[in-house]
Amino acid sequence: MAIKKLLSATHLSVVQWLFFIVVASFSGWLLEKFAVPAALLLGPMLCAVIMGVSGTKIRMPKVYFKFSQGIIGCLIGHAMTMGILIEILQIWHVMLVATIVTLVLSVLVGIVSVRYGGLPGSTAAWGTSPGGAATMVAMAEEYGADARVVATMQYIRVICVVLMAALVGHVFGAAVGGYQNIQPATMQWDQSVFINFVITMLVLVVGVNIGRYMPAGFLLVPMLLGTVLQLLGVVNLLIPHWMIAIAYGVMGAYIGLGFDRDTLRYVMYAMPIMIIASLLLVFLCGISALGVSWWLDVDYLSAYLATSPGGLDSLSVVAIDVHADVGLVMAMQTLRLFAVILTGPMLAKYIAQFALVKT
Repeated sequence: MAIKKLLSATHLSVVQWLFFIVVASFSGWLLEKFAVPAALLLGPMLCAVIMGVSGTKIRMPKVYFKFSQGIIGCLIGHAMTMGILIEILQIWHVMLVATIVTLVLSVLVGIVSVRYGGLPGSTAAWGTSPGGAATMVAMAEEYGADARVVATMQYIRVICVVLMAALVGHVFGAAVGGYQNIQPATMQWDQSVFINFVITMLVLVVGVNIGRYMPAGFLLVPMLLGTVLQLLGVVNLLIPHWMIAIAYGVMGAYIGLGFDRDTLRYVMYAMPIMIIASLLLVFLCGISALGVSWWLDVDYLSAYLATSPGGLDSLSVVAIDVHADVGLVMAMQTLRLFAVILTGPMLAKYIAQFALVKT
């Protein structure tokens, strides 16, 4: 009987995965046809959210998510040139100011969430922290916050940020498919291409394994390692188009399937304030992007993505896809991530005390 139930559950899981792959692939393809930015991430993510809250039990294994982040890291590493790195060093003061502004805005939104949303102080603080979602959830649990609520707040914000980024990209007429400019859809597999591909895969595997020892390392370490090796002339990082598409889909599935019915039922009473808080933070950061765009004389879309309080991984996908300034976006997002990691515990305590709500 137990074996029969196991086989039945396995069969159901296989069917659900096949259904998801077909629907997610179609949705990504359809959104791409309509020139929606980050379509290959957005389509699977929205399908995964619907399936997750509908009661499906399938979950994307974290190991696939880690390697998908590594693939995006290698893709970004290929786009990072010496000129971009020099440009970033020249605007470090702007990046620092923008990071401080985003942190202040997140604190204000966290206080509003505590006072008017009925959320525990430390939980609201980690939930509104503008860093990588997975990193914030892990740190929140370590410091005693409710990881379920933090995860829901973080991924609601990620979805809001990606949707708003797609909207901003559409409004500003951004061309999509930027990854095709970085890596061509078709490749001539000669000896040099094959060697570059093998070295890229080694960078991916080594980078992901080293990345487990640092925050957001699954994306950052392959990106940094690949950038250094490419600047030294050791390799020309090479990621086939089909691998990029799979990485985007896996990331979308991992984020979306995290929204299960039990978690949403647990946080349902606070769902309106979570959505409002996420949209408010996105809106305020969007306003600050006007200042960054004027100060640096860059296009608003790049400034918006650089200041958006989303995940490092998801925003890098959008930045690549809409031809934004990938170097600027990644530099500011990385700086803010480490700033949040360093100040997170202090900010959580401050929000809880200022809002006069027990943690």
